[in-house]
Order: sequence, then C-alpha cells, then structure tokens
Amino acid sequence: MFLLCLPLLILSCATETTVTNLTPTRAKRTPNNLYLIEYEWRSNQQSLRPDSIQPYVMVGTDSYPMRRIARMKNRWEAYVPVPKDQNSLMYHIKVDYEYNDFGKRGKGSIKTEEYKLNIED
Repeated sequence: MFLLCLPLLILSCATETTVTNLTPTRAKRTPNNLYLIEYEWRSNQQSLRPDSIQPYVMVGTDSYPMRRIARMKNRWEAYVPVPKDQNSLMYHIKVDYEYNDFGKRGKGSIKTEEYKLNIED
C-alpha cells in the first residue's frame, strides 16, 4: 500500500511557479513610444517570501523594473520604451525572489521564454 501512495506523496510535495505573460502580441504605436508589458505570477512554494519578488522586463541587456498592479497581489507591469523607427520589441521577463531556506534566505530566479510585441502604425 505504501508503494502505491509514494508517487502521490512525491507529487504533492512538488512546488510549481509560473510566470504568465499577459501582454498582447500586437499594439498600436503610441505618441510617447511607451508600451505596457504585464505578467501574472503564481506559486505554491510555501517558503517563498512574497515581499521579495522583483520582476524585470529584459530587452537585450537593458532591464526595466516592473511594479505591482494596485489591488492585485500577483500581477505586475512596466512601460518599456521602443524607438519610433522600430516595429517590434523582443523581450523576456525575469523574476528574482527570495525564500526561507532552513533559517536563512535563499535566492531564486525565473526567466521566461522570449516574446515579441509587434507595433502597428
């Protein structure tokens, strides 16, 4: 009986953290050349320190800090500049965070796949 329950026990101990990009793949060109990037964070990691979550939009080697959306505990946003002569933006989201690690703080980081925002005139 124990061997039958072992896989269930192992699966129930697994932690899962997901970063979901909420940004559309297309946007109309804006007069100020700033474009909104949004994401949602979900984690069942019990040791996670929620106050330590710090996400960034990464464009090449440039990083743009994201801010928490008011009244939403797991959504973040940032406005990213795109030059007028550019018709798309390649970016990914990187999230740094801390967690409790047997009496000390551990550090973790997640990086998403690369996304493309097409800018239409």
